[in-house]
Amino acid sequence: MKKTATRLADGRELIYYDSRDDAVRDAADLRPARPSRSTTEVRRDPLLGDDVVIASHRQARTYHPPPDLCPLCPSRPGRPTEIPAADYEVAVFENRFPSLAGDAGRCEVVCFTDDHHTRFADLDEDRAALVLAALTDRTAELGELHGVEQVFCFENRGPETGVTLGHPHGQIYAYPFVTPRTERVLASVAAHHARTGGRNLFDDTVAGELADGRRVVLAGEHWTAFVPYAARWPYEVHLHPRRRVPDLPALDDAARAELPRIQLELLRRFDRIFGPGEPPTPYIGAWHQAPFHHPHRSEFALHLELFTIRRAPGKLKFLAGSESGMNVFINDVPPEAAALRLREVASE
Repeated sequence: MKKTATRLADGRELIYYDSRDDAVRDAADLRPARPSRSTTEVRRDPLLGDDVVIASHRQARTYHPPPDLCPLCPSRPGRPTEIPAADYEVAVFENRFPSLAGDAGRCEVVCFTDDHHTRFADLDEDRAALVLAALTDRTAELGELHGVEQVFCFENRGPETGVTLGHPHGQIYAYPFVTPRTERVLASVAAHHARTGGRNLFDDTVAGELADGRRVVLAGEHWTAFVPYAARWPYEVHLHPRRRVPDLPALDDAARAELPRIQLELLRRFDRIFGPGEPPTPYIGAWHQAPFHHPHRSEFALHLELFTIRRAPGKLKFLAGSESGMNVFINDVPPEAAALRLREVASE
């Protein structure tokens, strides 16, 4: 992998990731050097003890532009974009409209390909591996920044999930705090450790799913994918490496080599859940990684959580009263039925 770092006209960082060592990335950003502005503020909820990000500048972000005005496509004569090069493999840049900025963290955009009309599931294994290498590199580098406590890599796919740019891309959030969900998980891990005389909750969960078998979707040599016993979403899969590690940089070579094939297969199955003729399945793919400075960091398990808000053809799972008001999820699809369906739509 060749990594080339440069700057956009307004000073934001842009990084190209290439599979070829001879790739030249010297195109300049020809847009006016208008400084980007953000008004990010982190406020503490005194009742829940959660951090809430206030980012009013995001009201002005680009919203569903037509393909010929996509800011994530390569630049063309007379139409400069966020990426000055005429082509690219994988590109990462600081978000122009970040949720987190300055002392409140950092947000980056990850473009998986320069082809506007494709999707992650259409990538070949080499390109998926390059995306993984970019996420790994960014996790390690962002973790060295002062004040960053946790890095979250994710992809929202489909307008149903709130995507405002149709180009295949993901995002990276570098939080200045440990997220509430991770804090809650680590509390459960600590309680399980104390209750069982030192056992790890993640390890026991994966071992229990493998022993049960009903919710296992895909089992590789180094990775296991299963629908969780108490799945919140209609179709939800958790993907774990067989050897527990805290984050992407900690993966060994064998697990790293197998991951692109496993991840692509899961994404392709998601697009077949609802049968032929249905539009691409909207999903969120979220890499959960350990906080960098937490005392129980080593007990956390890196894993991918992949889920869709579509529960049936033409029907979405909305976060209604119980979910939004009380955080009690109600799932219409039994996890065992979801796992069976995801096994049925395996690639031939």
